[in-house]
This record gives sequence, C-alpha cells and structure tokens, in this order.
Amino acid sequence: MKTYLVTGAAGFIGANFIKYLLNKKYQNQDIKVLILDDLTYAGNLGTIKEDIDNKRCFFIKGNIVDKELVQKIFDEHDIDYIVNFAAESHVDRSIENPQLFLETNILGTQNLLDAARKNWTLGKGNDGYPIWKDGKRYHQVSTDEVYGSLGSDGFFTEETPLCPHSPYSASKASADFIVMAYHDTYHTPCSITRCSNNYGPYHFPEKLIPLIIKNILEGKALPVYGKGENVRDWLYVEDHCKAIDLVVREGKSGSIYNVGGHNEMTNIDIVKLTIQTIRTMMEENKELRKVLKKQELDTTGEISIDWINESLIKFVEDRLGHDLRYAIDPTKIKNELGWYPETMFAEGIVKTIKWNLENQAWINEVTSGDYQRYYEQMYKNR
Repeated sequence: MKTYLVTGAAGFIGANFIKYLLNKKYQNQDIKVLILDDLTYAGNLGTIKEDIDNKRCFFIKGNIVDKELVQKIFDEHDIDYIVNFAAESHVDRSIENPQLFLETNILGTQNLLDAARKNWTLGKGNDGYPIWKDGKRYHQVSTDEVYGSLGSDGFFTEETPLCPHSPYSASKASADFIVMAYHDTYHTPCSITRCSNNYGPYHFPEKLIPLIIKNILEGKALPVYGKGENVRDWLYVEDHCKAIDLVVREGKSGSIYNVGGHNEMTNIDIVKLTIQTIRTMMEENKELRKVLKKQELDTTGEISIDWINESLIKFVEDRLGHDLRYAIDPTKIKNELGWYPETMFAEGIVKTIKWNLENQAWINEVTSGDYQRYYEQMYKNR
C-alpha cells in the first residue's frame, strides 16, 4: 500500500488531486492519503469533507512550517510520497503581505525536505551521500510564474532562466531552488512540476474565472486589470492532477516538468467567453436562471438574462508588476511520460461553469466575511 502525504489539500488544486487519487485513479486500490492543511483563506474543509473517511483518507490540521507536527506524522505513518501543494498562492495577497508567503512557501518546503531526509535515509554510502529507501519521492508543485514574463511569442521550457516578478513567484522560485539543492547535495529523490493557470471545480472565487462566474450570477461588475491584454495558458485542473501523479510515480528524480494546457487566451477574451457561455447555457436551459441573484422578469414573464453582456466589464487599475504573457511548452513531459492535456478550453469552461451553477452552497460557504472584506479592499476603489 502506498501512502501519500498531501500538503495543502484543502485548497483548489490539492483538493482536486486527492479526489482524483481516491475516486478515479485508485478508486478500487489500497492507498492511504494523509492531508496536512492549515485551512488558511484558500483552504476549506468543506471541500474535502466527503473524502475524509478515516480509512483511506485522513485529515491533520497544521502548518508545514511546524517541524514537530511534521515529524509526528512521519513517526506515525510510513510515508512513500510527499506532494507539496501547501503555499500561499495569490499574487495580490503576496503584494499586501509578502512575509507570510516567504515563511510558508520557502521555510515550509525546507521543513518537509528535512523531514524526508531524516526519515527516508539509511545512513551514508561509501561516497558520503545518504542511502535512500526505495520507492520514496518528494514532489514540489510549482508554477510558470517563476519564469517571469514572455513577449508576444515563444514558450517557457524547463531550461528557461527563472525571473520572478512578485513576492509570490519569488517565494515559489526560491522553493524550487531549495528542492533542487537538496537533490544535488543529498541526492534527495524529488521532482518539480511547473504548471500554467489552472481552472475547474472548487476554485476559490478570488481568481479570475470563478470570480467572473460569481459576479455574473450576482449581477456585479466584472473587474479586469488594465486593458485585459495579459495572456495566460489555461490548464484544466484534472489534467494537471493526472500529470502530477504520473511524475510522482514515473518521473526522473531531480527532474523538472512543465505542465501546460495549450490554451492561450487574453484575460479579456476569457471574460467575454465566460459571459457568452453563461448566457448561452441559460438560453438553452431556463432552469439555470434560478441561481441568478438579479431576478428581473422579461416581457414573457421569464427571468431576464438580457443584462448578461459585456457591459458588465469594468477595467480597473492594473496590478503592480503584472506579467504580460505566460506560455508553457510541455514537450518534455509528453515525450518522457506520455502526458498531454486532454481538455480544451471550450470544453473545460462549460464544465467549470456547470459545476459552479450546481454548487452554489459551496460557493456561499467559502465566500465568508473575510473574503468579502478582501474583495472590497482589492477592487472597490480601483
């Protein structure tokens, strides 16, 4: 039986990852998943409550910076894989409070690596390097933001020099350097994936796509930074989860793999497509209109959707240090491991909107008073 320690699994990508492990990839297999999460703003226990059965999946509340807690977990469980999603991950928040990001994203990563070295080694070999137990792997989930900004063409490869432009991306780049340093210094069995922008179910609604969906349903303005010309490559979250597990099990130790979706779009085009998709879905199925907070009737007595259009878009002051374009080249993971993105954006955005429409209780649960205060701070006066 393989045991995964998945940190940050109450967050967006981490939650989707454990759901993929438990309910799809290893649905009928004997695995154990330990979740370590501090339940910060982006982590919600309600997201994973149905997965925590205390048979195959267990929850531990805590911070990866807590050395004693991490060691206690190793003392009580024979861990095979560490998959580190735990990170403060929102760029805007990193600009407001960079110290929190540096502590969690850098020191937390080092703490996990130290625990792995202490518990997965069997002494030293004749060459002076630690002898590692078989079948162990530390995996760092990173981001394409560590590369910085691209021009109008070209793609990030694994050989692209790192050039982060925000406290968040700098902290993630630093964590990547630490992981590779532990591999070079101690031969730690490790790997890194750097992904493009994810979207899909359970996405905290401060990020672009879930924020736009939420605001449309509430009849609010749709804030778009600058002119909306920033370009991102979009990766459906389940495709990303498949890539991560594949790298954990079959990727080369000490390797970095870029994971992209081949779905480059400008922010303004994302917003316009989301508006049009929601409107089309509600034209085809009038029952979906019941989730709208703005309940105006049209001339036929139906709930009107005439106001769901591009007039909702509101251009706001651009973010400091906002990178123009990210684009990932996933050739390496395709050639070495056979992974490729299966979900094109036109399909993925429909699935994402449908999930949001059907899971308004979850949306309401995570958009607490803390979220509302943050939203007002970020967008009210821009």
